[in-house]
Amino acid sequence: MSTPFGTFCIIESGDIIMNVYKRVRDLREDSDKTQKEIAQILNMQLTVYQRYERGERELPLWAAIKLADFYGVSLDYLVGREFKVKHGLNNRR
Repeated sequence: MSTPFGTFCIIESGDIIMNVYKRVRDLREDSDKTQKEIAQILNMQLTVYQRYERGERELPLWAAIKLADFYGVSLDYLVGREFKVKHGLNNRR
């Protein structure tokens, strides 16, 4: 759903809006992590995580929370409701 504030992750007739997944990928790339490393952090198979980044699967709330905590960003930022990083990337290695 598009609003003056951006695009939100909403499932409509099976379609997933891509903005959230681009943000997830951008955060991963900015932290110099591989998809495999993030999949391990989330305790899931690589192929499942790859589907989240491509927008082929809905990102579950528990995974969004874990990613927001890992990267040191708010859930609002992760889902595109906020456009500034308040705390910056968490440089966990």
